[in-house]
Amino acid sequence: MHSPDTDRQTTDAAAPGSTNEAAAPGTATAGAETTAETTAETTGRASRPAGAADDGKSRAAASVRRPRWLLVGGLALVVMLAVLPLLAIDIPGVLPGPTYTPGTLQLLAYAMLIAALSLSYRMMFGLAGLLSFGHALFFAAGAYGLGMSLEAFAPVEWPSELIFVVAIGVTLVFGLVLAASVGALALRVTGISFAMVTLAFAQAGSVIIRRNPGGATGGDEGLALDISNVPDALVGVLNTRNLYWVALGVLVFVYLVVLWVERSRAGHVAEATRENELRVRVIGLRPYTVKLLVFVVASVLAAIAGMGYLLLQSGASPRVATADFTLTLLVIVVLGGVGYRWGAIVGGIVYTLLDQRLTALAGSDFIAGLPAVLRVPLSEPLFILGTLFILVVLFLPGGIAGIPQRIRTGRKQHPAEGEETTDA
Repeated sequence: MHSPDTDRQTTDAAAPGSTNEAAAPGTATAGAETTAETTAETTGRASRPAGAADDGKSRAAASVRRPRWLLVGGLALVVMLAVLPLLAIDIPGVLPGPTYTPGTLQLLAYAMLIAALSLSYRMMFGLAGLLSFGHALFFAAGAYGLGMSLEAFAPVEWPSELIFVVAIGVTLVFGLVLAASVGALALRVTGISFAMVTLAFAQAGSVIIRRNPGGATGGDEGLALDISNVPDALVGVLNTRNLYWVALGVLVFVYLVVLWVERSRAGHVAEATRENELRVRVIGLRPYTVKLLVFVVASVLAAIAGMGYLLLQSGASPRVATADFTLTLLVIVVLGGVGYRWGAIVGGIVYTLLDQRLTALAGSDFIAGLPAVLRVPLSEPLFILGTLFILVVLFLPGGIAGIPQRIRTGRKQHPAEGEETTDA
């Protein structure tokens, strides 16, 4: 017989290694479960034939090599994206022109910012299981916060570079305070009630932006960027290449932060809370604190993406604060694959390219010359995107990112079922 403190220490020691272990204690004690698992593992290892043991060693070696290849592949992809503005790659029907042109670079930069925003939403929804309808509020806080900071907090005697850095810092603090305040209130409830509370905050933020208090937000016309305090390297069509690199940097930064959070102890506890919050409470952990941490981190990352959006678009529109924009993020995450980090990136880029190019296709002469039975649906990009979303949900449960796993296994498998599906 042992004390509850011993149970808690045993369970906490197992928590960082496996989320399932963190959520396992129920009616049996942690020590008994650990002993049983060790005994079963030892017995199973002793009863395995030599061939099975060799296969196990081969799989273990492959699992060690795989992260290295993923790391090398990820670095190679980032380098390729970084040198893309220096190349002349033209993909008709997908890109508006060669990759070195400002129009194509702006489209790709916008797609990467949406991918970064979707990745932050995926951490909240996919990792912690928090269905939020107000994530766009923090994206708008970053965009409008930076725009208003450049206008309001700009002493004349300060150099423009210093004003720009201070405005970014003020916007980050504002996004952090807003996220902590909204999260502290919204996380008092769970499930659909949490979604409704976040929706209420998002609607309130959208109303404030449209009412243009004191002429600060620009109302329905949007907020224009005050370029007087923005570095010259980030202003103008000729500097679109620099803005592209800024968007790429934002995407890489968001991915690294999400990866760090998910692999941390807090990330394991958040995943365990998503599966069974009651068991997490039983072993002495505090799900509320962990969920608030994930909520705040995801919201601040959304604010960073919003600042990049303001610089890229030279302004912000009220649409970025609406609940419809958050629903778009939800569609992107499901389209790419909720169980994969890179699924949100793929979904964001694919959705953005389809949204932009289908709009151009809808007004083309080719669509205008089709019969009415085809012209009417094909002239509505949202109809095509909605149909694609339905097809993905029905026939690709793991999203676009789950296609390789489904090809390997030959069956419909949830991304979280097998350990080998964990990505970089």
